[in-house]
Amino acid sequence: MPETIRGRIHSFFATAFVENLPLKELASAYPEAKRSPRDLWFQPASGGTVFIYPFGAVVFYDVAPEVRASELNRLGLVRPGLTKAQVLNEELSVREMPDARPDMENGVLVVDVLSHERASVVALTVAQSAAMDYYESIVDQMFVTTDKLGEQLEKAGTMPMRTRHLHKFIGATVGTRSEVLSILHLLDKPDAAWDDPGADRIYEKLRSEFDLVDRYQSLELKLRAVQDTLEVITDVARDRRLFLLEATVVLLILFEIVLSLVRH
Repeated sequence: MPETIRGRIHSFFATAFVENLPLKELASAYPEAKRSPRDLWFQPASGGTVFIYPFGAVVFYDVAPEVRASELNRLGLVRPGLTKAQVLNEELSVREMPDARPDMENGVLVVDVLSHERASVVALTVAQSAAMDYYESIVDQMFVTTDKLGEQLEKAGTMPMRTRHLHKFIGATVGTRSEVLSILHLLDKPDAAWDDPGADRIYEKLRSEFDLVDRYQSLELKLRAVQDTLEVITDVARDRRLFLLEATVVLLILFEIVLSLVRH
């Protein structure tokens, strides 16, 4: 079927990383890029557009696979030590058809016109979904670790005296929760969606398609549950340390009394 009949197909491919990507630092390494408060974007010589987001995601819009690999290698040279997450890819196809109303059809976004502003809305939403995949995997790992600590407390009825590993784990949990909270403002409506009703509909359709709001709320609830459980476990460990400390003080007092009686 001719492309003019079935509509032109555009591709969006997102890759998420463990590390954040500071746009200010990257700007000097990408002199051809344009920077906005939300992203850094540029157009490779071969065509398409690359969007880089500060929360650790890169989106390729109509960029060939070999060019994607080349740009990821380039980013790796700019940011040495960049680590890809286990769950890191998110893809979306967009069909551009004249007179079409923005809607989702069998997992494909259909639009009448895909301007740069609308493409930026699509790219941002796909990037958020890829980043959410990473945080979901991290939180699930935290749940497994917390369950093991809970089982240990249930079997032993107490916790080990050394609590350093607990404090480190709590610190990691707090840090992850802070990172998740930091992307909350990214779920706000993009500027392009305020100015273009079509872009606004695209944003709403994609946010629903990727279930971003519910996934974010689920992450918040899971992180809160993990923190609450860790606080209980830490309190048990602290109470045991306090009990032993108080017992030691009592023994020292008794020892002093016994010594004084012996002397007299």
